[in-house]
Amino acid sequence: MSIFKDKVLLITGGTGSFGNAVLRRFLASDIKEIRIFSRDEKKQDDMRHHLQAQYPDVAAKVKFYIGNVREKTSVDVAMRGVDYVFAAAALKQVPSCEFFPMEATMTNVIGTNNVLLSAIEHGVKNVVVLSTDKAAYPINAMGISKALMEKVAIAKGRELGQNAATTICCTRYGNVMASRGSVIPLWVEQMEQGKPITITDPNMTRFMMTLDDAVDLVIYAFTHGENGDLFVQKAPAATLDVLAEALKQTYAKVNPAYGQTEVRVIGTRHGEKLYETLVTREEMAKAIDMGDYYRIPCDNRDLNYDKFFSDGNEEIAKIEDYHSHNTRRLDVEGMKELLLKLRFIREDLGLQPRSKAREIRSE
Repeated sequence: MSIFKDKVLLITGGTGSFGNAVLRRFLASDIKEIRIFSRDEKKQDDMRHHLQAQYPDVAAKVKFYIGNVREKTSVDVAMRGVDYVFAAAALKQVPSCEFFPMEATMTNVIGTNNVLLSAIEHGVKNVVVLSTDKAAYPINAMGISKALMEKVAIAKGRELGQNAATTICCTRYGNVMASRGSVIPLWVEQMEQGKPITITDPNMTRFMMTLDDAVDLVIYAFTHGENGDLFVQKAPAATLDVLAEALKQTYAKVNPAYGQTEVRVIGTRHGEKLYETLVTREEMAKAIDMGDYYRIPCDNRDLNYDKFFSDGNEEIAKIEDYHSHNTRRLDVEGMKELLLKLRFIREDLGLQPRSKAREIRSE
């Protein structure tokens, strides 16, 4: 945590699952101040009371700012004196973005651009923009808006160039287990209510990451990134069928009846993919393997379009995407082991004390 010593960190969309995970990681560190920027005063008030109750000695490190990334003037107020930014504000529910694509565009694209412009103007050292696997080969409005958000951030980083005062990177990750909107809390709720677990397609695969993994990826981007870089963390995947069975077996320890929960297949929803791609083959052609991560430098070709037509890459045709069908596949036992890393599941199993109300199942 040495790079954060006595520094000020701003998290846009900071009341979400990612913001809460960052607070758990950083509150006891030597960081000077964490600013939570969001438009929901109720979530901010809930977070404030939770911090005061659970972390009274360090709660004062957290400052709250009401605002919306769509309004650059409100971002400017929170940006003054900031050293680092986690740009996590987003609309990320696939169905809602399908029905309201302009809302997704205004938050995910224009809002992110406002954050970047403000960060540059205020001399912020590093900005990491959080993206999603749905931005690779996007087929829904959420993925399309996130893909364009990545392009905006990478273009801005390319424009600044190396050794600039501000460094802008992106991180892209897959399904974050038990983040808000995740299927895992929904399935637990269905089991407890005696309802069937509803699965879209048993063979559908998704990358499986914890929120701690997501925070690790962002910190890695901070410490290793250059302007315009995109970072991806290698992650295992599981079918929805395996995930459901692992969840049933895990909760059978709470109540044996949960292990007999029916699984009902309801069919693929509008805008869903059978599997998710984290790195496209075009990106894999230039990706740098960093061990647990891929670093994908930005394309530094200029607007001389001749280069796009005369300088191709024959290797791309031989390269595979990195997706949830060809990554390491978890079996039921491996999935159960990963589920035990989730705070609310450990609380439900009595393995650690509760830190939030029982009905709050997001991480």
